[in-house]
Amino acid sequence: MSISSEHKPLGKQVTGSLHTLSPIVELNVGGEMYTTTLSTLKKHSGSKLAEMFTGQPKLRTDSEGRFFIDRPGTYFKYILEYLRSNQVPTQCIQDVYKEALFYNIEPLIKQLEDSPQIFGELVARKQFLARVPNYSENIELMIRIARAEAVASRRSSVIVCVVRTEEDVARCQDALNSLDMDKKSVVKFGPWKAAPSISDLLDCIQMDVEAKGYKISFQPHVAEKGFRFKSHDFFYKFLFTWW
Repeated sequence: MSISSEHKPLGKQVTGSLHTLSPIVELNVGGEMYTTTLSTLKKHSGSKLAEMFTGQPKLRTDSEGRFFIDRPGTYFKYILEYLRSNQVPTQCIQDVYKEALFYNIEPLIKQLEDSPQIFGELVARKQFLARVPNYSENIELMIRIARAEAVASRRSSVIVCVVRTEEDVARCQDALNSLDMDKKSVVKFGPWKAAPSISDLLDCIQMDVEAKGYKISFQPHVAEKGFRFKSHDFFYKFLFTWW
């Protein structure tokens, strides 16, 4: 006995136009199953999500005929709730923001960017770090040095030199010349023209290294006796713990 097309799961009908199919859509988003309507998915016509379900199907289907989206399914429920009721999520803000960017849902992106979490990250912290020369490259350099020194060790350390002003650059170089260590292994941050202090930058370094999965702490680097400068004015030891 044949089954009429109106009773077949939408996801299996990948050869026809979506305009002619049932308005009920079954989705498999990264292994999480959702059921919604075409009108919900196409609510914001300029979004990538609406584009996926406009005209010919642009997605693969799983073994059950559900449209498959290869994204984290956990956070799709917040995207769907916003499309259904304009409810802006209050949980998992950073992760939902990434998904909103992927699906290009501009109203949700703008509302999330007004939230304290995203506003603080994008407008305050990121704008500050953009004024610190080679910040991202220096983070990667710190990690490479720490990994190179981790052989047969539980911990490895990286010495960081932080200079906030142009005036401090020369003083730091003099201090660096007095240090009894390989100068190439010292990572220098700064100078910068922004309100945050050296302690703020140190917190950012720790935050961004930890975000990459490393366990790290820092303290002022105390040099040997007879050192001509207060080493803690510029130098800090970041300690990576591996196990």
